Amino acid sequence: MMNKNTGSADFSGRLWKLFASIKLTVTLLLSLAATSILGTIIPQNKSADAYLSEYGEFFYKILSAFNIFDMYHSWWFQALLLILTINVVVCSINRFSALWKIIFVKTPLFDVSKFRNLSDKEEFTDSRSPEDLKRIYVPIVSRSFGYRRIEETDNGFCIFAEKGRWTRIGVYTVHLSVILLLIGSLIGSIFGFAGFANIPEGETVNNIRLNNTGKTQRLDFKIRCDDFNIKFYDSGTPSEYRSKLTILEQGKSILTRDIIVNAPLRYKGINIFQASYGELPPREIALNFKNRVTGISYKKKLSVGQQFDIPGDMGQFVIKGHRDSYGFRGHDLGKTFMGILTPKNGSPVHVILPVRFPFFDDRIRNDDLIVSVEDYDHRYYTGLQVTSDPGVLVVYSGFVIMIIGCFITFFMSHQRLCVEISKSGKKSRIMVAGTASKNRLGMQSRIKKIAKSMGK
Repeated sequence: MMNKNTGSADFSGRLWKLFASIKLTVTLLLSLAATSILGTIIPQNKSADAYLSEYGEFFYKILSAFNIFDMYHSWWFQALLLILTINVVVCSINRFSALWKIIFVKTPLFDVSKFRNLSDKEEFTDSRSPEDLKRIYVPIVSRSFGYRRIEETDNGFCIFAEKGRWTRIGVYTVHLSVILLLIGSLIGSIFGFAGFANIPEGETVNNIRLNNTGKTQRLDFKIRCDDFNIKFYDSGTPSEYRSKLTILEQGKSILTRDIIVNAPLRYKGINIFQASYGELPPREIALNFKNRVTGISYKKKLSVGQQFDIPGDMGQFVIKGHRDSYGFRGHDLGKTFMGILTPKNGSPVHVILPVRFPFFDDRIRNDDLIVSVEDYDHRYYTGLQVTSDPGVLVVYSGFVIMIIGCFITFFMSHQRLCVEISKSGKKSRIMVAGTASKNRLGMQSRIKKIAKSMGK
């Protein structure tokens, strides 16, 4: 029984020592840095086809087995964050016990001999008696230091004072902020999600497609795209695209807002970003049919698959489909509609109708009937990036606490002061000395000012 208890204690001790190790901290930080670089080099959450095309089947299987394509949600990345969190907590606890005795002691220890041995102390003499100097010096010291006490010495007395004892906790405040950042990251990695939704104008969705798994994530509310507008530069490049979205719950409109890139809509902790857009197949295409012989033109709006009897007994025409780009003799014709013309008593003929080149059919087919596209109804869908990170408030809290901790750590210090007055013949001999946990040059300057105010 004794052996089991001893073995258990040894194991716990070794485990505690392992997590209290700075070497472990450095190793974990380097591992996180290396894996983060890897996650930057390898794009995250792309489609499987994209990764297969980039890396081939063999490396795709290896990288996929380690979840490299969604590494920030992988078990091993979360394990690194968890171990680092435990490591920081144990390191802080391990070193905090000694600090506790300094910060929360009721009567701090002072050793006048340590102040006497300081090289940057100030010394001078005064003709007034020690008791007169005590009445003068105590208020001077009290103005700058919150804690003070007076102790008798063999040949006089000492005024001990200190302030900023609590500032030694600054580094632990930074530790707390790091712990909050890690916990917030873990919460976001485990419980958060990122996906997308493409919503045609006027339509509503209540689910999104997750980036990492491709699975469907149902939302607690619906998103309706009321309107989508896009503006272009003269070069044809989009300058701005804007979606007007409405949030619906139980059939009622809760919120309506326009969103653009970098100006998301946030609702119930879910962020909705304007990410992309796309053009939907047109419902109607306005076509022009021109008889080359008579010069007569006929205009007709058709939908895909709708058959049209061309006036003048010239046959029938039907739109079969369209492409956003169409290669022809090494050139991209851009958006192009494809149709079939069936002349009366003739065989069906495939007709190519590029939107940008209305004279294409005239010049290529050289037929009596010329077909061209005049216009079509432009319909868009808005592409939304939808994310949820329930750990973001914890992360923000960590950032705020880190700023406070850094300010305390780098700009504030624990300062201790000793003013010793001793009888020296008919005069009084005064020594002013002090220490600071940081900024010792600043403390030295302060000692000189205090000595000057005391009449040096």
